[in-house]
Amino acid sequence: MEGPTPVSALIHAATLVVSGVFLIIRCSALFENSFSILVIVAIMGALTSFFAASVGLFQNDLKRVIAYSTCSQLGYMVFITGLSHYSVSMFHLANHAVFKALLFLSAGCVIHGLSDEQDLRKMGGLLNFLPVSYVMILIGSLALIGTPFLTGFYSKDCILELAIAKHSFVGNFCYFLGCSAAFCTSFYSFRLIFLAFINPTNTFKSYIQGVHEAPIKMLLPLMILGFLSIIYGFISRDLVIGLGSLFYNLTYTNFCNFDIIDSEFLSAFIKNIPFLFTILGAFFSLVLIACFNISKNLVYSYKMTATGQFFYKFLNKK
Repeated sequence: MEGPTPVSALIHAATLVVSGVFLIIRCSALFENSFSILVIVAIMGALTSFFAASVGLFQNDLKRVIAYSTCSQLGYMVFITGLSHYSVSMFHLANHAVFKALLFLSAGCVIHGLSDEQDLRKMGGLLNFLPVSYVMILIGSLALIGTPFLTGFYSKDCILELAIAKHSFVGNFCYFLGCSAAFCTSFYSFRLIFLAFINPTNTFKSYIQGVHEAPIKMLLPLMILGFLSIIYGFISRDLVIGLGSLFYNLTYTNFCNFDIIDSEFLSAFIKNIPFLFTILGAFFSLVLIACFNISKNLVYSYKMTATGQFFYKFLNKK
């Protein structure tokens, strides 16, 4: 969060923070021979996914919001390895690299255009000035929250289906916290879009006068990543998901953990619950922003109550 956005994109999307997950995937033979370790990994991953997503709800730094979403997605990758589906974790790792790099680099274009301003409370009205950056952040956010037929949907939805298909306490625990994290992810993603681009501007006049779209050499990688954020999950899913797929055969899974077929026969209602949580998160984000625009004093007075301050500080200060 302190480094330049290209560095943040490289670290958060593809290299440093996902190395631990990759190590678990490579050591699948060791983890599969200890049931208690798998349970610990699954529970810690589920707790991480929800905790990090809840912390991101009321962060005010643009890059900090995206950074906590990385922590939350890492929780998804870890808890699905604890449920013995290593290839799906690798699938989500690859998908996440695409749309998270897109989000960080797009955030860099916004920060660059606003003279290095990162505070969401000092943005707003950028849709007219940075239309390409807006479209790229919108595509990345929709992929992140698991919008159907975008890249994030194929791996995130599969992870939650496999968790509930486990038919165990640990699987249900991971599913519940995963759906709750999906709600929080949708909430802070749309909050970021509303505060930065759609709300009335709240920044300095000198910043607005000098705001400008990034040059084409900065926008071209964004367009490539944006295109991949739409199609990459669809074209690569058959390599990873399902018995006999390439990546499934590269990892070791005990015969007692072959429950990937069970997820295919879940009811349509169960399969759509994560999407309903996503819709609810976007709706509550819209309601909160609408209430703030209608009556700032009402929202501020509630925030300054003892209950409001407790929740805001608890989440904002981790």
